[in-house]
This record gives sequence, structure tokens and C-alpha cells, in this order.
Amino acid sequence: MLTATRINTTTVKEHHYEGFRYESRFSPYGCNSPDNTGSSEPTLFPVVLIGGAFQRKEDWGRIEKGLLMHADVLAVDLPGWGAGDLLPPEYDIDFLTHALIRLLDDYGLTRINVLAGSYGTAIGYRLGQLRPDLLERMVLIGTMPAIPDDIRPAVYEGIEHALAGRKEEFAAMSLQWLTTRKEGVTVKMLNVIRRILWGRLVAIEDAEIDKFVANTRRLLEPNLIDTTVGPQAPILFGVGEHDTFTPPHLCRSLAQTCPSAQFVQIKESDHLIHLERPGDLVDLAVRFYHRIPVGDAPYLLGVEEPATK
Repeated sequence: MLTATRINTTTVKEHHYEGFRYESRFSPYGCNSPDNTGSSEPTLFPVVLIGGAFQRKEDWGRIEKGLLMHADVLAVDLPGWGAGDLLPPEYDIDFLTHALIRLLDDYGLTRINVLAGSYGTAIGYRLGQLRPDLLERMVLIGTMPAIPDDIRPAVYEGIEHALAGRKEEFAAMSLQWLTTRKEGVTVKMLNVIRRILWGRLVAIEDAEIDKFVANTRRLLEPNLIDTTVGPQAPILFGVGEHDTFTPPHLCRSLAQTCPSAQFVQIKESDHLIHLERPGDLVDLAVRFYHRIPVGDAPYLLGVEEPATK
């Protein structure tokens, strides 16, 4: 039994840390299967999903559904996300990591796998440093040590549009960061995803704008995470081959700080892998959690172990 108490239906739970309210969504293994009776046990430790910008706990869709064939799944809205309270930018990644630890304690979880994307990867990385006893294995998708200098002007411009209520300009700038700026490359579902994101971003509510601005200012801090001593747990770092927001060389550089890291590039994708290739992302994560070699996966360009070079 991998959780302290088995739960057989999807539940939403409220959490509190240092005066901030936030939420989680727990889905038990097999709950998406019509013949599930709740009597069988998962084959993996629970998978904790930590999302990126604009990604709420309800937004994992096919990824959550695929992971539920192997494990309980816990999706989080930490302070500053989704249903969580607004978190001012002076609260750092350590604060968010401790809020996550409180959430895990609320469930009585003592061992987990992690799948984190984009903004959420800094919290996953820090969790591996602060509480290695909790972490079985971790997959970090679309990560880097800090936002690079060449994209910072566009990020600041996006903040200005958001604060001024210029939602179309904000949407256009956000799409410029989040989808590839390379010409003549193939990215699965790119035009469809751009249309979906455009519709959501131009309709964004003021409360979500406030959270976006605070979270983005937090990301712009030069010392977002301390990489002096990387997490010791096995970590798979993944990035889209055409990602121009968290480009492959920066993702690889973060993998080099971890002694038990693998690094992969995912074909025909950019920063939004969870939307472009959800089935492949599930397959990649499940292979890694089950200790199955990923090198022959047809959606990868290959596998590196950067820390050994």
C-alpha cells in the first residue's frame, strides 16, 4: 500500500501554510477504468504533478489519465496557482517547496515520484535537495537554471501588457515565449495549440493575471535555485528539441548538476510537450519510474548522462 489511507474516488483537498490557502486533487489508481473496484494496488509510488504557468490542477488531462493506469496521481495548485491564494513575488522557491511538503504531510505520503513542468521544475528540483527521503524518482520537463538574458525583455514586456489590461498583446507575447520561434520546423499540434492558448489568454481573468505577474517576477530572480549541490535521486530531464523558452542546452546544463541524471530531447515538440505529445510524455515518465531504459523510445533523439561527461 503506497498511501497511508486508500481513497477510491477523486477528491479535492484544501491546505494551509503560513497563512496561504491552496488546493490539491487526488485521483486514485485505476479510477478512470470502468471495471476498477478499488481493490487492486498501484505498481508505482504516487505521482505528484507540479505544473507550469497557466496550468491548473485540473489541466493535466491525458497525462493524468495515462498515469492512473500505474499509480495514484496528486495534482497541486500551490500558492500562486489556480485555486491557491495569490503569492507575492517576494516569497521564493523555498517557500513553495515547504508548502508542497506540508501538502504531502497532509496526505501522509512518505515516498513519491514527481512529474514537473516549466515553472514547477524549480520546486521539484528544490524538493529533491530539501527532502531526498521523500523522492523516489523525478521527471523534469522544460527546465533551466534561470530565465536567459535574451528572453528577459520579452518577459518584462508581457508583464507590462498584463498589468495594463492589454490582453491581446499579452496573449501574443505569451505565445511568443511558449511556442517555438524557429522557422521551418515541425512541432506536433502547434497551430491547434496556439489557437487554444490564444482563446484562453485573451479571456484570462484579472485574478489569474495577478498570479501570473507575481509568479513571473519570482522566475526572473537571478538566483532562482541553488545548483551548488544537485539532488541525489534519479532524475530525467526532458526538453522539446525546438524549445526556445527553455532551450536544450540550458536544460542539459541543469542536468549536469545532478549525479544520477539523464537528459533527453523529445522530437517535434517545443515547450508545451504536455499538450503536444501527452501520450509520449506518459510513456517516458512511466518507463523511467519503472526503471525501463528509455533509449529506444521512437520519440526521443537519444539519451545522455551529462554528469558523467
